[in-house]
Amino acid sequence: MAVERGRPTLIRSVQRALRLIEVVGEGEGRATAKEIARATGLPLATAYHLLRTCTYEGWLQRLDDGTYVLGHRLDTVHRRGRDAAGIAVARPALEWLRDAAGGPVYLARCVDGEIVVVEIVDSPRSPRIDLCVGVHDAAHATALGKCILGQFTTAERDDYLSRHPMHDLTRHTVVDRRRLTLPAADQVAVDEEEYALGIHCLAAPVVEPGHLAAVGVVVPPATRARSRSREALVIGARRVSRALVMR
Repeated sequence: MAVERGRPTLIRSVQRALRLIEVVGEGEGRATAKEIARATGLPLATAYHLLRTCTYEGWLQRLDDGTYVLGHRLDTVHRRGRDAAGIAVARPALEWLRDAAGGPVYLARCVDGEIVVVEIVDSPRSPRIDLCVGVHDAAHATALGKCILGQFTTAERDDYLSRHPMHDLTRHTVVDRRRLTLPAADQVAVDEEEYALGIHCLAAPVVEPGHLAAVGVVVPPATRARSRSREALVIGARRVSRALVMR
């Protein structure tokens, strides 16, 4: 099939499948195969093939009465898109914190029961550190992880730590749960070379609808500079929270 110069190449079957999903989402949020075929102008057999594919992939769901509704994959895509948009809105506040504190900044969330880093803001003057062990496996040894663990309920914390052994990463790492010191839900968490030798970090909780979250920064070991970084972190966490709440 020839393509006109300057015009995009469009895949007709993809267009039809997307139109099916739109039709299902319209009106009462459910429709039969015949209603969908009629609304899209497709032969019933073609509509059935597309509906079967969309259902298999999770974009649609077929109910016991034969009608179709939107599937779980759309909820996942919508949530991730909304979360990504939130990070974009908060990025100026994260960049401000990087410059004010003088170190790379990390934003972490609890997602589906796991603590993960969702954004890193660094620069040539403030390069990121190498996360040789993922935060989800080192929450007990990182300021970010401890900050979020401190926001958990006791049951949630016990469940998380039961699924994530407290590995010994440096000679400073606390591996005994009875000795693990966690901040209160509104306090700053500290990592003093517990994750990696020579690395000092601070983290503060972030208010974000639908998530437990924290923002952390790598800080210099000097006491005077550390105090300035801590002040910047508290202000930066408020700015990030405001951006995420108001998005």
